Amino acid sequence: MADADLSAAPRSPHPHPSAAPGYGKRTAPDQAPRRRGDFAHLRPREASIAAFIDRLPDGAAMDAKTLAAHLADYGQAACRTALRRLSEAGHLRRVTERIKGDSGSQHWVTRTYFSRTARDDAWWEAVLTGGVAPQPVAGRPAARPPRQGRSRAYLLLAGVGRIDPRMTLSAAECQALEGLVQEWLDLGADDEEVVRALTGGLPPEVHSAGALARRRLVDKMPPERAPEPSPRRPLRPLRILECTVCRTPGRPEALPGGLCRDCRGESRADQWPDPAVVRDRADGIRRLVRAAARATMPPTSS
Repeated sequence: MADADLSAAPRSPHPHPSAAPGYGKRTAPDQAPRRRGDFAHLRPREASIAAFIDRLPDGAAMDAKTLAAHLADYGQAACRTALRRLSEAGHLRRVTERIKGDSGSQHWVTRTYFSRTARDDAWWEAVLTGGVAPQPVAGRPAARPPRQGRSRAYLLLAGVGRIDPRMTLSAAECQALEGLVQEWLDLGADDEEVVRALTGGLPPEVHSAGALARRRLVDKMPPERAPEPSPRRPLRPLRILECTVCRTPGRPEALPGGLCRDCRGESRADQWPDPAVVRDRADGIRRLVRAAARATMPPTSS
């Protein structure tokens, strides 16, 4: 008999509802391929619910009430606890995000980002604040480094003779003209522009390639070019991280594991004064009130 898939939670016969447009589940980027043991490090209940959420499409509602309605074995309290533990384990974060609607107006939505791969707080902060390093542009070849000991300008001059033998230069001529070619390159010219200036419209016979190259490099020196405007970067969506349990907003460093201090169960005893001091202050206030009341009472007649 085939092994049972213990990571799959029992499903309701009704289709899982979608959240309101813009809300609901969002799949985090850079997901590893789905494997059988993706959630083996979790407790059985959390692993079962995580596997169910993992198979939901983006935009599906994944609040505790909706999950409980579609998972026969778990109630709302169990689903809330499971979401908290999945957040602590690095599988999800809840975010309030500003988006632009079809009409151009902006509004706020609440999304729950889910990652099949458990991530640490630093990874989530980088993703949710748009700080992930961009990938290299596909299809763009890497620039070939110049040979050690020779500049790009020198190698460019040395190769002109292979394009047109009439402009074959000696090593000494390449060294003498290297500075002029470097000026071209500093002004934004590329290799093709330099070669075209040196080989275009040559006479049938060239008696001194070095002298002709110098004259052309000086006379055809390109003007200084205005810097190209940098492309406008798309506006990053404004995102505010929320506590997975109580939805208290906060900075990523204030919500480790996606939870606020109260939901992590950390003590706040250091924020409260000593009870004995509070009692003493209360007693002092009461004494002042009684003294003020006595002072305002009219004297009794004897």
